[in-house]
Amino acid sequence: MIYKTFKQWMYRNGRPHTLARILNRIQAILHARGLIAEHLVTLEVMGRKSGKPVRFPLVVAVVNGQKYLVSMLGNEANWVRNVRSANGKATLYHGIREDVLLTEVDVQLRAPILKAYLQKADGARPHIPVNKDAPVAAFAKVATKYPVFHLETVGRANE
Repeated sequence: MIYKTFKQWMYRNGRPHTLARILNRIQAILHARGLIAEHLVTLEVMGRKSGKPVRFPLVVAVVNGQKYLVSMLGNEANWVRNVRSANGKATLYHGIREDVLLTEVDVQLRAPILKAYLQKADGARPHIPVNKDAPVAAFAKVATKYPVFHLETVGRANE
């Protein structure tokens, strides 16, 4: 309960506060280098306002061999807004650098991806009001609130 409350506090109003920003920056560096788990990555996308690259630590969900990124903070998360503004063009770092194209997944197809995501993304659990072990139907009820993007690699280079 304390962990859940703390995680919600760090992302009050759907935005990371100072401590969350610092921790995200550290995680982004570790994820980009591929030093932690395979499902932890850093997404780099052009900022919609600044025009400069912005990096975000994220968790990759895998369903039927396909990779997806999910926004635990919903539609207003900066990375989601930046990806939409960049027409899905981004770069993924996880020990290697991959140019990727992110395509938004239709709401009706999101439920099993959200479930797989919560199985891997401990930090997202306080933000998505469904138990990670709930049936897929429970995830369908909240699917409109959490954007999901399919990852397609369009280029790869060693870091």
